[in-house]
Amino acid sequence: MRVNIHASCVRIRGKGVLLLGASGAGKSDLALEMIDGGAKLVADDRCDLFARAGKLHAAAPASIAGLIELRGIGILAMPHAGSVAVAMAVRLGQSRKRLPKPAFYALPAPLKGVAPVPLIVVNGADARAGARIRAALAAFSANAFRDTFNLE
Repeated sequence: MRVNIHASCVRIRGKGVLLLGASGAGKSDLALEMIDGGAKLVADDRCDLFARAGKLHAAAPASIAGLIELRGIGILAMPHAGSVAVAMAVRLGQSRKRLPKPAFYALPAPLKGVAPVPLIVVNGADARAGARIRAALAAFSANAFRDTFNLE
């Protein structure tokens, strides 16, 4: 079963990063920044989420695969990945705490039962947003983090 959500997704070193936020929050701009830094587009604006082998995966709906909308420029075609296992979710907004407790993406009801996905909050307009995401992804992928929070 696939669940379509309002989000963008990029693949970084084989790992999916789901970008969440309201319309106009800057998901596409942040995805473009990350693509410029070596990531690959998976989906822009809408993502199909599905479970495979107990993990959350994301892919673009067929009608928008390989397309990204850049405000003030238009819709552009670019190379894209077909699907990816989601390793981290990023909610665009203002982080309220200096050292937040670990948080996890609230999976859509039909996808309950897949492995938890760490969630961070990042200000997409921050010039260091991409670097913060890459650093968090590396930390969440490390065995020490998975063991600490029982993320098998």
